[in-house]
Amino acid sequence: MSAIPTIGRRGALGLAGAAAMTGKARADNPAEVKIAMLVPLSGPWARSGKLEQMGARMAIDDINAAGGIKSMGGAKMKLLEFDAGDSAEKAKDAAQRMVAQEPDLAGGFGAWLSTFTLALTEVTERAELPWLTLSYSDLITNRGFKYVFQSSPTADAQAEEIVPIIMDLSMAARGRKPKRVGLVGDNSASSTSFYKPIRDHIAEAQGLRIVVDQIFAPPLADATTIVQKIRSNLPDFALLQSTNAGDDKLLVDKFFEFGLTAQKMPLIGGGGHWCSPELVAMTGADNLEGLLVGLANWPGKKAQDVEKRFMERTKEPWFGHDSIFGYAHVWTLKTAIEIAGTAQRQKVGEALHTMNVTDGPLADLFPDGRVSYDEKGRRRGAKLCIVQYRSGRPVPVYPAAIALSAATWPKPR
Repeated sequence: MSAIPTIGRRGALGLAGAAAMTGKARADNPAEVKIAMLVPLSGPWARSGKLEQMGARMAIDDINAAGGIKSMGGAKMKLLEFDAGDSAEKAKDAAQRMVAQEPDLAGGFGAWLSTFTLALTEVTERAELPWLTLSYSDLITNRGFKYVFQSSPTADAQAEEIVPIIMDLSMAARGRKPKRVGLVGDNSASSTSFYKPIRDHIAEAQGLRIVVDQIFAPPLADATTIVQKIRSNLPDFALLQSTNAGDDKLLVDKFFEFGLTAQKMPLIGGGGHWCSPELVAMTGADNLEGLLVGLANWPGKKAQDVEKRFMERTKEPWFGHDSIFGYAHVWTLKTAIEIAGTAQRQKVGEALHTMNVTDGPLADLFPDGRVSYDEKGRRRGAKLCIVQYRSGRPVPVYPAAIALSAATWPKPR
């Protein structure tokens, strides 16, 4: 992508408003329909962004090969890619350039990290540009925005769901429920949102005492102090809410060094980055064996064909959380544009609010088999997925719609 001149904030916001109006006039009958992807393609979160990019590019090719947007005479879809970089400020700047440069956009998706998504959606909302995200923070869809759509279960919902699941797993394996929990996480928006209900009421309601509560600013420089506190207090399990594979590696390696692998003390990571193929290469399969990961989506039995083709196309070892969301979000926008019969962004936004897809290729990309958004822009029925590392591969264990195996749990120490 060629360099774009820097635009001042006030000028960019003015252009964003103009872009919204111009988009109405230019998007009636285009030969191609433009959508945007704004994800981290540089910095600590770049690998997750590139995995999302792979899924999105494949979806574009699949849709165009199948005839494009049929309600618009077979118009082809075009993906425009933007780099969110390594900070909320850069993500917002990129969004400002995007809406100013591309007035014909019908919609878009990104920017992976909740902190980035919160910043950039301030821009897309003013431009009335429909925006899909896999980001978790509850704040994203708690602001009354009309054009923001959250496909993942929120961090709050994930926290409410995962702790009871962990308690049940322990009961089944040990005959007793955990009493002590350790919390480790960074200070990003999604981690903060995830831990708030656990501290406020979930731990107490489940009979859990929080014996370690460690928060750090990413990227993590050294995990020694964090893991020492876990070892000193020996919780029955530890929740790990880091947000990039580099920090995941530091934590897992240090747990292994201190003899606290997931085969001895249950470790539960959160987020798709925990299933980045690089993590296995950086850390080693033995260090990850038995580690559970809670995330927002994972391919189930109905998506096996897509999974196979993705792996053949990209040579990636699996079709995981980030890639399936890139693929699904392109299909979601395609479906909304198909329903609207136009690339006018306001009409596409209306279609996203009213659509209720319960079968077909789009529905098959989610475990609950439904794509429908509520008045806040949250996907109805979005549920937590859990995978577990087995011999260097994440294997889905929950829910039943995607599970290929039952979860294992360490025996009592």
